[in-house]
Amino acid sequence: MLSPSSQPTNNGFLIVDGGLSLIAIALAFAWPALGSRFFLRIEHAFLPLAKNKGLAVAVTGLSVILFRLAILPIYPVPAPFCADDFSFLLACNTFASGRLTNPTPAVWHSFETIHVTMTPTYMSMYFPGQGLLLAAGKVLLGDPWFAVLIASALMCAAICWMLQAWLPAGWAFFGGLIAVLRLGIFSYWTNTYHAGGSLAALGGALILGALPRLTKTGRIRYALPMAVGMAILCLTRPFEGVLLSLPVTVVMVHWMVAGKNRPRPADLMRGAVLPLAIVIGAVAWLGFYDYRAFGNPLTLPYVVDRTTYAIAPYYIWQQARPEPTYRSLEMRRFYEESELPFYQKIHSPIGFVPKTLEKVVLTLVYYAGFTLLLPLIMIRRVFLDRRIRLLTVCVLILMAGMVIEIYLLPHYVAPFTAVFYAIGLEAMRHLRMWKPEGKPVGIAQVRLAMTVIVILAGLRLFVRPLHIVPSEWPPSNWNFTWFGPEHFGLERAQVESRLEARPGPQLAIVRYKPHHQVLDEWVYNNPDIDDSKVVWARELDSADNRELIDYYRNRTVWLVEPDTNPVSVTPYPDQLAGSAAAH
Repeated sequence: MLSPSSQPTNNGFLIVDGGLSLIAIALAFAWPALGSRFFLRIEHAFLPLAKNKGLAVAVTGLSVILFRLAILPIYPVPAPFCADDFSFLLACNTFASGRLTNPTPAVWHSFETIHVTMTPTYMSMYFPGQGLLLAAGKVLLGDPWFAVLIASALMCAAICWMLQAWLPAGWAFFGGLIAVLRLGIFSYWTNTYHAGGSLAALGGALILGALPRLTKTGRIRYALPMAVGMAILCLTRPFEGVLLSLPVTVVMVHWMVAGKNRPRPADLMRGAVLPLAIVIGAVAWLGFYDYRAFGNPLTLPYVVDRTTYAIAPYYIWQQARPEPTYRSLEMRRFYEESELPFYQKIHSPIGFVPKTLEKVVLTLVYYAGFTLLLPLIMIRRVFLDRRIRLLTVCVLILMAGMVIEIYLLPHYVAPFTAVFYAIGLEAMRHLRMWKPEGKPVGIAQVRLAMTVIVILAGLRLFVRPLHIVPSEWPPSNWNFTWFGPEHFGLERAQVESRLEARPGPQLAIVRYKPHHQVLDEWVYNNPDIDDSKVVWARELDSADNRELIDYYRNRTVWLVEPDTNPVSVTPYPDQLAGSAAAH
């Protein structure tokens, strides 16, 4: 979990987004017929493709892969650079090696780090879905990031497929293209290793795309993608998956009891065998994984790590825990200075409302930016629209669930991505018909909104010469600026590459300065630490430092100081092993 931060944010790209959106609104009111023939030709050109639903889904997914690969020469495969990235890559490398978890390493106190459990086993604290995806990419494609890219492509294709079940084909394809530009290519879901947003959004889209097809046609085959979607959510974001499954389950039960197209009981039972096996298998596998990694099939991921290190809880009714004993300043700063203040504000009567509204705004800006906010003036008509009434119920249930959670980042609500786009597109359909004083302002606004999105996608490739590069920190910046692709995390990668090029095994002891950005954590290791070419360790007190160096007596020991400019890598002074202050 990347925590909120109070550090200043580079909002340059967000300002561009807002400025272009205001220009589009002004143009729509001043010259509503501007470019109408041009836009009409484009719409007519794309309509045959949109009506070929299978081809539209394929084009949507392939667009993500082809465009992102095309810009690899200027924006290469991203380097891992934040705590969550390295935690998920630990899971990736563990699964890719054929193991579910790893034994607690010797001198593990020196390896303690954010979002990694050290006992009862050494493993990522997160649910295993994203780690399994990354492992598949590493084993089958040679690099875990390619699996992230494919998941993003599948997400956009599934969103288009889902929208086809709820909206006219042209609007479904339109929504798929918006997802490609806003999420599939330019988002931290695709350009980091940790979010799992694409995978969770894929699961939600499969569920909601299958539901109306199943209830309207009675064809049991649609239960299969629904089951796959539920299994994905079970392994990625089960809490939000439960929120999404509640209204879906109610509709399914009603359909099986009183639906017009419900199959015969015998056919239903036969058709449900495989989907049920998929869902039950996912739940059972998660229980087995929890048993191996955390010692109990009922101990879910997060629990051990949060119980060991965290002060702030995840849910609004919970009280803060007593501060544990931290062995390093950085661990204490993360849990006490990065997480705790936000909890204290939202847990107070005065701060609850503004902080809750802040979560809503963050979600809206991430999924819609400024460009797609205007259609929300039609939200009243959307809520009265029977076509997507179930989806509005889904959002209301999600809102209730998010109110009780302390933290919210866009990938937390990723299972509802297709819901957001369906509601937004339905609002745009109503906006398109809006004609104040008989002028076609609404249709002009819809057309110009898509134009702005395309322009922003183009500008995102040239943020450096335009001097609107998004800041690496704080992570909240990523939610507002079409984050990625960017060249973050290169310093650690370069140091590791230099150490790997040296003869013999290496030990890198990391020393931070007091002002260090706590999420810029460097102490992460492979699953098999002892057999790694480079071992990363945290500088602690004199006794721990001496124990670490003695254990790795056959390694060349280096002092790495990330906060110097440039990063300092020097031989570790042996005398400091007995006198180093705790950091």
